[in-house]
Amino acid sequence: MTSELIRQMIVQNNYPVLNESMLDEFLDDNDYTVLFFTEDPKQYPESNDVAIILPELSACFAGRFQVAVIDREAEHRLHRRFPFDSWPALVLMRRGEYLGAITRVQNWTDYLREIERLLNAPALHLRDLGIPVVAQSLASSQ
Repeated sequence: MTSELIRQMIVQNNYPVLNESMLDEFLDDNDYTVLFFTEDPKQYPESNDVAIILPELSACFAGRFQVAVIDREAEHRLHRRFPFDSWPALVLMRRGEYLGAITRVQNWTDYLREIERLLNAPALHLRDLGIPVVAQSLASSQ
């Protein structure tokens, strides 16, 4: 369930709400995007704060990115595609490539600095993230 504040943000700013079947097309259609992962605002009340801040950030960056909200029903499935470690999260993408994420509520200047950095950062290769697991047989280790 989402909050009334998040619903108002979506309606007032005409932000699309995306699920798995809509995400890739949205990413392909826009050079830069910010995906808002809200989680349950009752459990993560900072989501309401980000809902107030996000339209202001979008205005401050004057159309440099398009904003979409990730559908609550799809959030956990889509979270598997994007490495972030806490909620709420703003995931920045360039032409479908992952640039990074900003989680929780930040100071205004930190948002401005981090968004600018991410918009100019090289894309991260998601398949390269994480710790590789290497199996070794007992016979070869003796």
